[in-house]
Amino acid sequence: MDARTDTRRAAIDPGMPLRDDELLIVRTLDAPLSLVFRLWEDAVHRAHWWAPGGCRCTHFQHEFKEGGAWRACFTSDEYGENWQGGVYREIERDKRIAFTFVWDSGPAGGVETLVTITFGEAHGKTIQTFHQTPFANAERRDSHITGWSGLLDRQQGYVKTQTEGEAS
Repeated sequence: MDARTDTRRAAIDPGMPLRDDELLIVRTLDAPLSLVFRLWEDAVHRAHWWAPGGCRCTHFQHEFKEGGAWRACFTSDEYGENWQGGVYREIERDKRIAFTFVWDSGPAGGVETLVTITFGEAHGKTIQTFHQTPFANAERRDSHITGWSGLLDRQQGYVKTQTEGEAS
């Protein structure tokens, strides 16, 4: 699978620098855009990859519509249960998903950010752009790079199992 990661502290426009309160991760997934979008839309699929490395998703529930709530939990031996949730602000099929993200507890507990996922297609592959803002400071933003990158690594692995399943 040709999966590249571009993690930048830069705005959606790659030529424009990001503020200290923004995180941007761009991935190229070797799968059709409709499949990648479906893996965000379907809670059963999403539960398979909605956790950073070393963790596992124990709960994922959502009402996938604008104004719909979502709630999830992942667990790890090191950190225990990590509950989070939010509300979908915008859903445009195969193009864009925007949702609020709030940790229940921890250093960022109770702080609402906005996550925006945009999707594009090139040469039969999906370009997925992850953008999250605002963070309280650069340190809080940087603390999320590893977690989100690990979660998106899991997504890439899961995408691969789905494309191999479709090919057989």
